[in-house]
Amino acid sequence: MSAGRPEPEAVAPARSEVPGRLRVTEIYRSIQGESSRAGEPCTFVRLTGCALRCVWCDSTFTFTGGEWMSVDEVLGRVRALGDSLVEFTGGEPLLQPQVHAAIGALCDEGVRVLVETGGDQDIGPIDPRAVAILDVKCPGSGMSERMDWSNLDRLRPQDELKFVLDGREDYEWARAVVRDRHLARDGRIILFSCVFGRLEPRTLAEWILADALPVRLQLQLHKILWDPDARGT
Repeated sequence: MSAGRPEPEAVAPARSEVPGRLRVTEIYRSIQGESSRAGEPCTFVRLTGCALRCVWCDSTFTFTGGEWMSVDEVLGRVRALGDSLVEFTGGEPLLQPQVHAAIGALCDEGVRVLVETGGDQDIGPIDPRAVAILDVKCPGSGMSERMDWSNLDRLRPQDELKFVLDGREDYEWARAVVRDRHLARDGRIILFSCVFGRLEPRTLAEWILADALPVRLQLQLHKILWDPDARGT
């Protein structure tokens, strides 16, 4: 640089526009209540729409309504909240193909992305840098027959499995699935969760211990910390 000539200011590279739209129920910041990242601050992108109707569903408000937002608007809201952990949930996020553009853009920025899915949609297209949390539907949900069992073959090493249990029958069914399909091999994280208010966590803990089952007891921390029916938690 010639003497007396000012150094040029550093300019941050511009982010390219990400096309497409998403139908969004809410975007908010909370404590991650589930998965192996439970307890961490997390931004949630809750998308609208679901093809399943689990009898114990706690997110029926996502079935309809929502606001259409461009993918760039969604990313802007997420970035403004500033968390390094982001979860796409619903409803069922994989019903909206443009979610993959949003997931990829955040992964490009070094954000840790979780994708919570109900198990009836193909998880194959999920960005390999993201973590799929696959909900294996137990009989008590009323949606077990809607499961895409091929998803178990599509799991990557970082992906997690979740079983939501309504009682002893669900537990025995889930126990058989874990054992017969050797789901715990290679240290796979498997989460056993209670339907809130219908199965006591202590009871589930005792069943897991009695069977020496290689799973984690999962509590929904957000429902313990706040009103179980509250939105945005």
